[in-house]
Amino acid sequence: MRKYLFLIFGILPLMVNAGTLVCDNSKVELLAYHGNSKFMLKLESMDSPVFFCNPGSVWQVPGTSYKTSPETCKMLYSTFLAAKMSGTPINRIHFDGDDVPSECNNWGSWKSANIRYFRF
Repeated sequence: MRKYLFLIFGILPLMVNAGTLVCDNSKVELLAYHGNSKFMLKLESMDSPVFFCNPGSVWQVPGTSYKTSPETCKMLYSTFLAAKMSGTPINRIHFDGDDVPSECNNWGSWKSANIRYFRF
């Protein structure tokens, strides 16, 4: 019985780390490139930019099985650039991963996420 309790209480915390967050109706405030081929995005509703993909390799962050291909990364960047230039808000965006906070304005610095879905 102890072995099963250890398994349940030892594994359960590992399974609850990943976060999912939906941010609605927010304009793109910042697009950035950071060394080692990472793009960053900050919406008006966010307190800090978040790393969201790599245009040179498959992007995956801890806490989610979703992956972003280099081609999809380039498409995301282009779409976010168009949204920024036009001033049109991103209607809805879903972030996944261990670094994802519970609220859009609570990211903190140097966090990474996978973008699972967005609507522009």
